[in-house]
Amino acid sequence: MAATDISDAEMERVFDETKTPFKYGIVLKPTDDKTFYDCPSVFRFGSRWYMLFVQITDKIGYETMLAVSDDLLKWEPLGKVLPFAKDTWDCWQADGGIALQDFTWGGSAELQSFDGKYWLSYLGGHQQGYETDPLSIGLAYTEHPDKAEPWTRLPNNPVMQPSDADVRPFEAKTLYKSNIIWDKAETLGAPFVMYYNGKQVGRGWERIGMALSHDMIHWKRYGDGPVVDNITGISGDPQITRIGDLWVMFYFGHVWKPKAFDTFAVSRDLVNWTKWQGQHLVEPSEPWDKTFAHKPWVIKHDGVVYHYYCAVGEQGRVVALATSKDLRA
Repeated sequence: MAATDISDAEMERVFDETKTPFKYGIVLKPTDDKTFYDCPSVFRFGSRWYMLFVQITDKIGYETMLAVSDDLLKWEPLGKVLPFAKDTWDCWQADGGIALQDFTWGGSAELQSFDGKYWLSYLGGHQQGYETDPLSIGLAYTEHPDKAEPWTRLPNNPVMQPSDADVRPFEAKTLYKSNIIWDKAETLGAPFVMYYNGKQVGRGWERIGMALSHDMIHWKRYGDGPVVDNITGISGDPQITRIGDLWVMFYFGHVWKPKAFDTFAVSRDLVNWTKWQGQHLVEPSEPWDKTFAHKPWVIKHDGVVYHYYCAVGEQGRVVALATSKDLRA
């Protein structure tokens, strides 16, 4: 057994720790049938909980929104933090997720500031439509992540794009959702580690790759290829947490197994990932998520695991929640 291998027993323990068999239901839903909600990421700031999520109306393009909660169950939308821009590389697509969160499982879930700023990463594009190619990765920052006001986009965005000289075949068409952690131990020689899914040219399979940065501004791809690859279909929207001495990546799958669902992979070194082959963490089972139950954001708070995800079914595209304990009562 190699030093980076993960045993079956360790994989089972991670599943038992992170499983969420109780579906609480929809927690954020648009007020009209022309608008979709997508891609939740949840964090703690001050004494309250906040969620970045994505809104798209009439399939024109993505904007990033902010919502607030006091109990992780009831959520109130506050407004936009990445609205449409004008005459920019990302004028019609800005799908953001929080960065540099405390990744400790059962920890604070609070944001960490770097260079006096709080950060998010986002997929951006200049064409209208639903995730119209090509998409690239940008960064934005704020001093007030609890305010529904536009974050400042980095002047030298995009920080990564499919036309870069060092692009690899699996990501040469489009770059999708990213998650950046602050690894202060610099396990890979740099403090900032980004995971993201990219799409190849030709048949649109998606795989998860990684990149490193010393300053959150300049990024270099790591390795020769993807770190999570299920050969066909989509593996996407990674979220990284740390459970004991193991790194855990939550991500969603589509096509390589039926419908769309959330699962995970485990690593000792942030590079070599063992994919879970057992029961999905979340999968379609209810009228409101019967088509897709995917795009995870998972935290543990006060002994309860909260698994937010994008649900697609009879209620449209909404944000839903599953938990490790039955909270519906």
